[in-house]
Order: sequence, then C-alpha cells, then structure tokens
Amino acid sequence: MTRLIKACLAASLALLGSAALADDRGAFERAIKQDNESAVRSLLARGFDPNTRNDKGSPGLYVALQEGSLKVARMLIDSPRLKPEDRNATDESPLMMAALKGELDLAKRLIAKGADVNKPGWAPLHYAATGGHLDLIRLLLEEHAFIDAQSPNGTTPLMMAASYGTPEAVKLLIEEGADIAMRNQQRMTAMDFARRAERRDAVDLLTQAERYKAQSRPQAPRGTW
Repeated sequence: MTRLIKACLAASLALLGSAALADDRGAFERAIKQDNESAVRSLLARGFDPNTRNDKGSPGLYVALQEGSLKVARMLIDSPRLKPEDRNATDESPLMMAALKGELDLAKRLIAKGADVNKPGWAPLHYAATGGHLDLIRLLLEEHAFIDAQSPNGTTPLMMAASYGTPEAVKLLIEEGADIAMRNQQRMTAMDFARRAERRDAVDLLTQAERYKAQSRPQAPRGTW
C-alpha cells in the first residue's frame, strides 16, 4: 500500500509540475507578444528557461525579434542562460531575424554572445541584404561574413539584394567584392534576379559593374591568338 501511495503522490506531483510549466509557457508567449519586460523578468527569476519554444518550434528570442518586442528581446539576450544559436523549425537563427529587421544593436549583442555569422545554408547576410539594411551588411562583413555565402540552392546575398533589397544594398555588396557572375542551382545570376523582379535600379548597377569588370580584365598582347 505504501508503494502505491508513493507512486500516486509522484504522479500527482508530475502532473502539477507539467501544469505549472504549461502555465508559465503560456505566460511567456503572452509576455513576448505584449513586449512585457517585467513579466519576462519575473519568469526568468523563477528559473524559467529563456530558450523555451512555442508550439511552432521557435525559441522565445526569435519570436520576440519577429514580433518587434525589443524590450523582451534585449532581456533574453542579456540572460546568461540564453543559447544564441537556438533556431526555429526552418533553421533560422535569432541573428538572421535581427538582420532582416535591421536591429543593429541587437545583432551586435548576439554576435558578442557567440551567434554564428557564417551559419551554413541561409545566412544572416542573406537576410540583411534582403532587408536592404546597410549597417547590418557592414557589421556582418566586418565580422568576417562570407560575402558570397550560398543558400541550399546556391543563392547569394547579392542575388537577394538585387531582387528584394535596395539599390544601396546592391551597390555596397558590389563595392565590397561580391561576385556578380555567380549562378545558383537554377543557373540564375544576380542580374537575372534583378530582371525577374523588374528592378531597373539593380539592373543598372549590375550592368555598370559588368562593364567595369570587362574593362579591368587584362588584355592579351597582340599576336598571341
């Protein structure tokens, strides 16, 4: 009988613990959406895991950045227990979302905490280029981001800038040495991306870069062909 009582007691405690965890998780998700800094501080003080994911598999920091809940995002980044490279279900990192949103200060904090600038596959530089955020592009390049990083289908940051970013982002990447001739798995160059998106400004910049590259190419001496 004693064993049965102990087993029932253990099961009851486990259920209570699960219910409390579910309640805290719900409170955490609400606090993120409301950018409620004090609520998150209270949860963390009670030992709540700052890396807790929502039902879609996204960690709290990623969701906070996605929602624009910047007070909560700063608090989570400052938590000693944060895992800065925890990613969502589609392998996106918090640094990638900060880059897409143009959050320079938070991106700096994440990098200082060990976020991966050169994450394999889609990388933070792809996202900064997509958003056209020049300061983020410069920061990532200063932190040794590979300028011609290739996504799983071979798409580069320059291609993303040419299709979705700004002319200034295209110009900056070209000036920093992005390879305008690279092709993705569909054999598309940055010029192809710009034309498909009907981005006349990007087409003009890439045309100028192609002309400059052709003019700069060493000419073979006469009589050698």
